[in-house]
Formats: sequence, C-alpha cells, structure tokens
Amino acid sequence: PAYVLHARAYRETSQILETFTAGFGRIGLIARGARRPKSAFRGLLNPFQPLRLSWSGRGELLTLREADLGGIAADLVGDQVLAGFYVNELLMKLLQRGDPHPELFVHYATLIAEIGQGEPLELLLRRFELQLLSEIGYALDLERDAFNHVPLQPDQCYEFRVEDGAVPAIDGESDDSVFSGATLLAIGRMELVNENQLRDAKR
Repeated sequence: PAYVLHARAYRETSQILETFTAGFGRIGLIARGARRPKSAFRGLLNPFQPLRLSWSGRGELLTLREADLGGIAADLVGDQVLAGFYVNELLMKLLQRGDPHPELFVHYATLIAEIGQGEPLELLLRRFELQLLSEIGYALDLERDAFNHVPLQPDQCYEFRVEDGAVPAIDGESDDSVFSGATLLAIGRMELVNENQLRDAKR
C-alpha cells in the first residue's frame, strides 16, 4: 500500500516519484515510460490516490514495476488540495527514505479521507502535525511544566520553548511564544473548540 507524495518529469517519457508506503516508509521510484499515452501507469500515479505498488532495484531510486488502485481517491477541492499538498510536503521534508512508519501511514490515509469528507481542515492538520512529530521522536509534552515537572495549570501562562517545552511565563515575554495552560492542555488533547484555540495551535 502506498501514496504518491510528489512526482516530477524525468527524461522524455518517465517520472520520478516520491512515495509513502505502509511497510517501507518514504521511497523514491522511477516510473519508466509513465508519461507515454498508452502507459499502464497513465492516470494512476496521482496524489491522494490509494495505490498498491511493487518495485525492484537497489540504491536511492528504485524502479516501479506495477501499480494498481488500492481504493477510491479522495475528491479534494480548493483549500482541501492545498492542505493535502502541505501534508505531503511535511512528509517529504521530515521523513528519511527507507524509514518505515506504519502507524503514521494509517494516520495519513485517515487524514486524506477525512479531508475529502469535508472535516474541519485546521483541526485535522494540527492533529496530524502532532502525530507526525511523535512518530519521528519529537513528541510535544503539553501536560507538564518542563522545569518543575508539575501538571500545567489552566489559569497560568506559559512560554513554549521549542527546545524545552512549556515553562512559566515571565511578564513582558513575547506574545508569540506565550500561551495559557488551558490552551496547551487543549492542544495536547486535541480538544480545540474555538477559533482562538485553533489559532494558538497553529502558532
């Protein structure tokens, strides 16, 4: 099982694909002749389309051998398409080739389906970002004070430091990095119920 994250033209008739697979992680593939009018790959190798792929070879770029439909493609339109490509770009930038993340693959497939069903984009994207960070070893601790290791207090303000986590805010610190404990707890639990919380989660 796989999805195409990105495709670009290669030589006169072929394509180079970046794919996200269930069992092998991100893989680079050459689809030889894929741009020929009568290619068996024609019309298949599109983003957001569940696929079943097979390949052969060694090295950074493998050779695509077969491609079949693995399900119904999500019918994304407008901002949904932008959201899908944003997520694909995250996977391209943050996953190493050949590093399997089977649970993340399930999260991705679920996300694409939910985007296509019209679920709220901001909430879906924030949830996936947290899942992705957790999968690659950068899970955010949004439950405890990073310095004192005590539970966050909903009515207290915290500075969120990328390298440390949430620490009690000092008066006068930049608003860009200061959040209420209630907001951080809501982000960690993905219980975002209003526009302010969604905006803070994006920040």
